[in-house]
Order: sequence, then structure tokens, then C-alpha cells
Amino acid sequence: MTDVTTRPVATKPAGVAQTLAAALRPVVGGDLPVELHAWDGSVAGTGPVVRLNSAQALTRLLWAPGELGAAQAYVTGEIDVDGDLDAALTHVRAVIGERRVTGVSASPGTVWRAARAALKVGALGRRPAAPASQAVLRGRLHSKGRDRQAISHHYDFSNDFYEAILDENMAYSSGYFASPGTSLEDAQAAKLDLVCRKVGLGPGTTFLDVGCGWGSLSLYAAEHFGARVTGITIAAEQKKFIDARIAERGLGDLVRIELSDYRDATVPDGSAGFDAVASIEMGEHVGQGNYPTYVEVLRRSVRPGGRVLVQAMSRPGPGGGRYPGGGPFIESFIAPDMTMRPVGETVALIEAGGLEVRDVHAMREHYVHTVDAWIERFEAAVPHLRTLVPEEYLRVWRLYLVGGGMAFRDGRMGVDQILAVRPGAPHDLPAVRDL
Repeated sequence: MTDVTTRPVATKPAGVAQTLAAALRPVVGGDLPVELHAWDGSVAGTGPVVRLNSAQALTRLLWAPGELGAAQAYVTGEIDVDGDLDAALTHVRAVIGERRVTGVSASPGTVWRAARAALKVGALGRRPAAPASQAVLRGRLHSKGRDRQAISHHYDFSNDFYEAILDENMAYSSGYFASPGTSLEDAQAAKLDLVCRKVGLGPGTTFLDVGCGWGSLSLYAAEHFGARVTGITIAAEQKKFIDARIAERGLGDLVRIELSDYRDATVPDGSAGFDAVASIEMGEHVGQGNYPTYVEVLRRSVRPGGRVLVQAMSRPGPGGGRYPGGGPFIESFIAPDMTMRPVGETVALIEAGGLEVRDVHAMREHYVHTVDAWIERFEAAVPHLRTLVPEEYLRVWRLYLVGGGMAFRDGRMGVDQILAVRPGAPHDLPAVRDL
């Protein structure tokens, strides 16, 4: 008999992608919902192509599991996504939803598996420095100084940058689309016109624009309705921009912009208040605790019988759910300290502040079209934008616009115009709603 010795067949060691796929299987409820290409050339999973370019991406995710770590890795280029970012994120959300995965669990088992996989692929290490584009704020929450830092982080970024993305009016809020094919310019003009008509502006009426941005509403109210406008902002670059437009258009007799915190707003000398007040997507920045103060500013700034319009973004769930600021990415990179809540809770706060709510106009779908138009302009302007800001900031904005558009499309965020009047004198709202 011949003695035959059976030798084991050598197996190829698992690559980084396979190691991660095995470790993440309990977390994502099955196979990876993406085709993961790791830095060592290994590939695992099926779906949109996601490229893991550096072990540091995993180090970030160990220190900040979930959305924040993934966003940090994406904006720094440690993670990349081939093709359409919206399609990729939508696919992953759909698969995770079908599997009923509710979030990343920080159970001891999950932590152990993640740490073991990270050790195996060489990703254990100290916490990486935060990306340069991430906000760093100091001071007491919603103090005037901290609020200035939060607004400056986003709105003083670059006027030239915003001009490349926004419409000619520089309206940085939801437009009002007659149809999906309406141009961004027409949709924003329609929104500005709608606001001016809702608050009853006309020649000589006095109007306060709280959080006036780059002056789209302030300038429109003066040019098209003859209103005498005061706008307030705490963003120095925005004031500089508006003042230049006021001079260019010869509107110095009608428009005055103040670099002022909303809490310091005052009424015209010798008057009972402005004839009308509007605040477009600014109340989200005042915080939950300060919202009654914000409403009181709106109330005391308008004369009895005068109208107040608030255009406000919303989030479902009591108090805006787990992330009333919009989620870890938005709260860290775009709008730190922001607070949103269901529209009903905002209405209740406005009523509790002494204003009579007369109308609520839901506009969520209009924001989907608005963001679509901003994304189109952003992508077309990328070569120019690269001359203004580092590549990291372009990745922040791509993720911001795509993620925001998805949130409005999927009903995770909304936007509404809330029209109110100050009691104490008759109002002149029409008996029949025609707006």
C-alpha cells in the first residue's frame, strides 16, 4: 500500500473588504449593501461602489460611529462614492429600511467586533483631527457671541461661492414653484412676491426683515412694493453684500440694513411698530429655549393688527426627534446649534407668544425642486468653486445638498409659511383666502 500524505490546501487571507464585510454583517443586517473597494485592492458586497481609500476612515468610524464619522471620512476624501451620490445613499437607506436596521448599536459585542476588525486591518489609532471644515464654537449655547460664530461659520463663508449657486436675488430658502420646470429665478421671485402679498406690503408701508440673509426679501419689498424696509443680520459679509446692492440700485431711501442680533431689534421712533414683519428660515437658528424670546421680538416689532410671517423648516417627532438640528453632519458642518420641530409645535409657540395664527402653508415639495436647482448649479460651477475654496469644502457642500434634498423628498424635513397677526386692533386680512 502506498502511503499518501494529504496536505492542506493554502487559502488566501481575507482582504480588508472581506474582513469588514464579516464584521459589519450583524450591524447592517446581512451582506454589505454596497460594493466596497478597500485600499488593498480587495472587494466585497454588491451595490453602489464605495471606495475606502485609507485606514484612517475606519479609525474615524471607531471614534465616531455612524453618520458623523462617515461624513468626516467622506469630506476628507478617505471615503469616496462612485457616480450619483443621491442614488447611492437612497439605495443604502432603502436596503437598511427593508432589513429594519434602526441604527448602529454600541453593544459590547458590536464594539468588540469592530475593534478586532480594525486591529486586523491596521486601523486602530488615536482619534484623527476633525476636518478643517467642521465647525468649532465656543461659549454658552445661544449666547449672542456663540450665535455670531455659528452664523459666521456658514453665512460668512464666501459671497462669491453663494452667488455661483443661488439665484440672482440670492434667496437662500425654499422657492415657490408653479411647476417642477419653473426656473429657480422665477420660483424665488414668486416666493418673495408671495411673502410680500401675504404680509400686505404697499407703497410707504414699514417692514422688518428679521434675519435678512443677502437681502433678497428686503430688496424685493422695496423695489416691487415700495415698502420702507429695515433688515437685520449678524453676518458681516451679508451686510456688506446688501449694502453694495442697495447702492447699485439706488434704494438707500427705502432700505436700511443693521448688523444686529434679533434680540436687539427696535421699532421706528414714534410708532407702535412696523406695519409688517417677516422672518424667513431664521428662527431655526435661535434654539428651542430662545424661541419664546424670538416670538416676542416678532410680536413687539409689529403694530397691533399688523401681520407677521415666519417661514420655518420642520422635523417630525416630538421636539424634532433625536436630531432636531438635522443630524450629526448638518449640526457639525453646516448649521451648528440649529433646532427644528414639528410645525404644530412651532405654531403652538407662536400662539403662546401672543400672536394669532391665521394660516399655515406647507411647502415641502417646493424645497425638493429648490435643492435640485442648487445642486445643478453647484455641479456646473465646480471648476470655478475650486478657485474659491479647498476641495474639502466642495465635498461638504455636495453631501449637504444631496442629503438635504433627500430629507425633504422623503418627508424627514418640511418647510411651512406661518402667517399671524398681532391682536389689539382690527387686521385687514381678506375674508376669502386668495394667497
